[in-house]
Amino acid sequence: MRTLRIASAVEAVSLALLLLNLFTVHAGYVSSLGGPVHGTAYLVTVLVVWNTPGTPLPGTRWRAVIPGVGGLLALRRMRRKATGPAAAN
Repeated sequence: MRTLRIASAVEAVSLALLLLNLFTVHAGYVSSLGGPVHGTAYLVTVLVVWNTPGTPLPGTRWRAVIPGVGGLLALRRMRRKATGPAAAN
């Protein structure tokens, strides 16, 4: 879970920085550094969620595939399962 938390946070922040750079100054060095960081964090997020044994709730794995926020959505869904249905209410 710790790896997923870190990777999904890096994925979301790096996408935000890439989009901010795209719509403002469009500095090449930000794109050349941020792109691979975002891509790697995205792949790590997807692989961690898909390889987690007992990812039970339907749709958890497919949430991870959504770029930018998918890891955060999958993490939230996995936490919901870990705490049980009583805590979700």
